[in-house]
Amino acid sequence: MKIGVLASQGAFIEHIEKLRQLGVEAMPVRLPRELEGLGGLVIPGGESTSIGRLMRDYKLTRAILDRVKAGMPVFGTCAGLILMAKKSDDARFEPLGLMDITVRRNAFGRQRESFETELNVPVLGEKPFPGVFIRAPLIEQANGTVSVLAKLADGTIVAVREGKMLALAFHPELTDDLRFHQHFLEIVSGKS
Repeated sequence: MKIGVLASQGAFIEHIEKLRQLGVEAMPVRLPRELEGLGGLVIPGGESTSIGRLMRDYKLTRAILDRVKAGMPVFGTCAGLILMAKKSDDARFEPLGLMDITVRRNAFGRQRESFETELNVPVLGEKPFPGVFIRAPLIEQANGTVSVLAKLADGTIVAVREGKMLALAFHPELTDDLRFHQHFLEIVSGKS
């Protein structure tokens, strides 16, 4: 199995390392031709406007949409979540529309309001997952066939799945816990 990690900007190296720890061939993706032969794609955290602009400049937007239409799973974290949404509160770019969700950028405030918390994520088992939220977005609405995987204590939605799409408002690549990456690999292989 080969997984690509969008390497336009953001925490792509950390995702590649996590996937390799799970024994998967993981490679950076910067150009449309690098999507060929991939079992799945990770869109990392970073700055969503910059990532979106670079995707357009390097002709990745249409290539990703075509691959998703052909069945490629996608895993987005933080900025990746924003890019995967159908709707965003940021009018500066148009998200990919991969998931029927509405998101709000920087929902928890500036860098100094970043935080960590334990999350109850039943699909990963009973052990809480360490959520690392850095200038994180939140999911305002999850519609249609979107399943909510995790919420904060106040009910704020922070992890969702729709079909072969998985999206988180936080950064699992910045923890030692590999369960979300493993869960994505199970989606890719059809086991979940």
